[in-house]
Amino acid sequence: MKVLVAVKRVIDYNVKIRVKADKSDVDLTNVKMAMNPFCEIAVEEAVRLKEKGVATEVVAVTIGPKAAQEQLRTALALGADRAIHVETDERVDSLGAAKALAKLVAQEQPGLVLLGKQAIDSDNNQTGQMLAALTDLPQGTFASEVSVDGEKLKVIREIDGGLQTVELSLPAIVTTDLRLNDPRYAKLPDIMKAKKKPLDIMSPADLGVEMASKVSLVSVEPPAERQGGVKVASVDELVDKLKNEAKVL
Repeated sequence: MKVLVAVKRVIDYNVKIRVKADKSDVDLTNVKMAMNPFCEIAVEEAVRLKEKGVATEVVAVTIGPKAAQEQLRTALALGADRAIHVETDERVDSLGAAKALAKLVAQEQPGLVLLGKQAIDSDNNQTGQMLAALTDLPQGTFASEVSVDGEKLKVIREIDGGLQTVELSLPAIVTTDLRLNDPRYAKLPDIMKAKKKPLDIMSPADLGVEMASKVSLVSVEPPAERQGGVKVASVDELVDKLKNEAKVL
């Protein structure tokens, strides 16, 4: 079974985000970029399926600028067999990404497609669901456990009320949640080997997809500054502050 894994280049989650002076976008100058954490979980799950003998090939794919090849090489170092880069400098929204991935699914015919449930930059949680709709494949979102049994896939999903178990027919789409696994670190020998693994580059035009976003970014605002807390001497003072200063009573 071939597993297709989508990954995204985002600002490293340890970096403090800065907004441009004109508030037109996030400032990426000299900012460390990394693979989206949920995508790391998807790659790890694909590699584990291969190690169990369930998957025969893991293909990593990303849609983005030339620099995004760095994240594909990371995926290759973590255990993916080959990579596909749909290179574009356009701002890629969820629907554009889903359309490109749908074309790749049609070309590659994977038995399973894994994606992170959301990216930590746009935080939309849409691409996996849109991809399932475009490909007319069953989907299991927010997966905290995945197991393959023949032509069936069991996914334990995290929902508001607890856990839900669904059984899907393969091929299928799965989006990964935090508790699915703990991603491994790439070892130096694997990083060196990754440089020799195949990485195919194509354009959105090669797939017959228009990547221009239908969503316009109007402005980016930093979060409001939080004021320091204060200690109160009594319940009466607390109630007074809540009523007259915070205006919540």
